[in-house]
Amino acid sequence: MTPRASRRTVLLAALTAAALVASACGRDSGDAGAQQGEEVSGGKASGQITVWAMGTEGEKLSVLADDFMKENPDAEVTVTPVPWDGAHNKLAAAIAGQETPDVTMLGTTWVGEFAKTGALDVVPPDFVSEGDFFPGAWETGVVDGTSYSVPWYVETRLLYVNKAVAAKAGITEAPRTWDDLKQAVRDMQAKGGAKWGTYLQPGQMGAWQTVMPFVWQNGGDIHDGSQFTLDSPQVVEALEYYRSFYDDGLSTKDRLREGETEPKVLSGEIASFVSGPWHIGLLNELGGEGKYDLWPMPSGPGDHTSFIGGSNLSVFENADNRDAAWKFVSYLMRPDVQVKWYRTVSDLPSVQAAWDDETLAGDPQLKVFGDQLDKAKAPPSIPTWEQIAAGVDTELEKVAKGASSPADAAKAMQSQATSIGTGD
Repeated sequence: MTPRASRRTVLLAALTAAALVASACGRDSGDAGAQQGEEVSGGKASGQITVWAMGTEGEKLSVLADDFMKENPDAEVTVTPVPWDGAHNKLAAAIAGQETPDVTMLGTTWVGEFAKTGALDVVPPDFVSEGDFFPGAWETGVVDGTSYSVPWYVETRLLYVNKAVAAKAGITEAPRTWDDLKQAVRDMQAKGGAKWGTYLQPGQMGAWQTVMPFVWQNGGDIHDGSQFTLDSPQVVEALEYYRSFYDDGLSTKDRLREGETEPKVLSGEIASFVSGPWHIGLLNELGGEGKYDLWPMPSGPGDHTSFIGGSNLSVFENADNRDAAWKFVSYLMRPDVQVKWYRTVSDLPSVQAAWDDETLAGDPQLKVFGDQLDKAKAPPSIPTWEQIAAGVDTELEKVAKGASSPADAAKAMQSQATSIGTGD
């Protein structure tokens, strides 16, 4: 597990559907269908703009806020850093007490839950263009056809591969299919000298982020718009593929501790693992620069889909300075500002045009991430997703450890999800 992974673990653990009351404020929870946001006034921003942001982003956002205030001298942006481990409860309390800031950062899997409270303002018409963003990222802010948040930064998952082990195994290019990947992992173990050909998280919190791409690659999904589909043949087949790495002795069934994966990969004990862009820095800090390659996700019968995550920005419906708040959000979506943000904290831009800048376009490793983002997907934006994900993680651990068959696990996931519902 990594610092970024730890942050998400805390984030996921904090989420519970009971934390919010749908009648806290704002629009009626019974409203259905796409909604249109109100327009934003023209001209420069003015007045006080209060912003809550989490983690490193909260600590560094003042850099961009200062630039925004130079362009909008009558505006004053106040950024409050919020620790991830208390962010969800802090936001829930602010909504219940109707004492929210103007703008907040939201984890992508939080949007559905908070949108259903009626506390989030609808993205204004023509305020930002959906086509400017990676498709999977944009969808994280859409609930029942209505956009409640804008993607700020993104991340996706690739395979990190020990270059020397792969070369010794005779692998000259990234595998493209499930069968190719399985053979490459076998060869890196049998010929490349690795103890483990790969490391796939064996269930437990957050494992769904590794396994759901297999489902999407196989043409399956979590929900079809009317019902959960976690027991479909495509899901069962994906779980069988996942389990085969453990059954064939290609991946350990033991969950690795924080900081344990990186040195094992660099030493060649583990040949490959799945992770996000933050691992570039972590591996390089350990002297790994030039010692690993990045492979895109393989395709199953479907496409080579990966998981997309990151964070979004939303404006609260009862914001004291709504128009200025949206203008600040709009500023953060400018391609040049997104590039500066990447240079500041290494967050990958959600706006596709930012990737044309030489800072990103000239980096071959980042290019692999950029290409993968075109084929990346998020879970449905439903209020209950985190509850459902917890059940999925539990069943995945049973599959990895051989305590449950893929078919039985799929039935259990479907039953749990159906019982929990979508929160609508």
